Amino acid sequence: MSKPEKPYRKREIGGHALSPETLMMSYGFDPKLSENSIKAPVFLTSTFAFDTAEDGAAFFRIMGGKRRDGDPEAAGLMYSRFNNPNVEVLEDRLTLFDGAEEAAVFSSGMAAISTSILAHAKTGSVILHSSPLYGATENFIRKYMPSIGVKNVEFFASAGEAEIRKAAEEAMALGPVSVIYTETPTNPTNNLVDLVACVAMAGEIEKKQGSRPVIMTDNTFLGPIGQTPLSLGVDIVIYSLTKYVGGHSDLIAGGALGSTAALAPVRALRSMIGTNLDPHTAWMLMRSLETVKLRMTAAFDNARSVAEFLRDHPKVDNVRYLGFLEEGSRDATVHARQSSGDGSTFAFDVEGGEAGAFRMLNALKVIKLAVSLGGTESLICHPGSTTHAAVDEDLRERLGFTAGLVRMSIGLENPDDLIADLAQALDAV
Repeated sequence: MSKPEKPYRKREIGGHALSPETLMMSYGFDPKLSENSIKAPVFLTSTFAFDTAEDGAAFFRIMGGKRRDGDPEAAGLMYSRFNNPNVEVLEDRLTLFDGAEEAAVFSSGMAAISTSILAHAKTGSVILHSSPLYGATENFIRKYMPSIGVKNVEFFASAGEAEIRKAAEEAMALGPVSVIYTETPTNPTNNLVDLVACVAMAGEIEKKQGSRPVIMTDNTFLGPIGQTPLSLGVDIVIYSLTKYVGGHSDLIAGGALGSTAALAPVRALRSMIGTNLDPHTAWMLMRSLETVKLRMTAAFDNARSVAEFLRDHPKVDNVRYLGFLEEGSRDATVHARQSSGDGSTFAFDVEGGEAGAFRMLNALKVIKLAVSLGGTESLICHPGSTTHAAVDEDLRERLGFTAGLVRMSIGLENPDDLIADLAQALDAV
């Protein structure tokens, strides 16, 4: 029986460990397998030919979790809903910055989120989650999951260990806690969840109920350059790859990274319900990964300049930028412990509420008025009427939203130009 050739996976040279930004150029792809092409071709095919009927049978046994003695360790290429060369190389490279055993990619960030949650949160169980969350995630957990018998209990993102424990006890009273779902920093308010406290709480829950909940963290806001939750004990880190990893506002994708064991049911469900990523988008993400560290580092630097301008503007209040956390505060301590950057997406309040915010937004000339974040261009929006409009108004208010709150994602333009644009737009307020 033939065995698929292994991809190119050299991680060191003469005892010298290669860095992720170097490995992004070659890891997981052997040019000899594709006519010596330096870049992987786009494999626009729905299906793959088997060398023998026995190979096909073995591959499907492996995919179905029924591997026999003598079968290959991994399934060869079969059908692009299951595997594809572009997807496999992308998943190999996504593991590098986060130090993950495996990665799985999806057709969108919400496909990654929903598939991961559904794979681990079974009927009768409870999700313990931080709030606020991205609007669609909030609604998925609060409004959809109860329809299939999965309850939820929240704790505020900035909660201390005692508050998280209180929420955990409330959750365990309702049923076994299957998932601890977090998003940090939060979208759009930049609240910080203490991931170390969540990992400790998962251990306490395991002692009481006999099973450990799977900890999931949406790391989209800081990305793999600004934070690596797996190193803190989180089981699955989730990304909207649309954002910083894709980073050019030209694709939609999602990813889930973690251990082989944690991702096994996620992969199985992805194949079953078809939330997989297409090969062309996978190829585009491979291109983007080559520059992700450069882009994110530059955007982080630009964001500080813009945030400092806004902090001192008389028509702006409460700039929620991570670089402004009060030294010695709970948030500053958490940020220093689990993050390595201040990010480039933050929110601030504009004088005059929604009307004032809209006047400023409509007066912008350089910064694009659009949802999403993490692109090469700077984007700005009013979350209360767009990305979080479906979240109940009382919940938005409780979680720190104001009528004049706007969210801004800083890109790669000259920061002086962004400041000039904001200055003239704020004159309209």
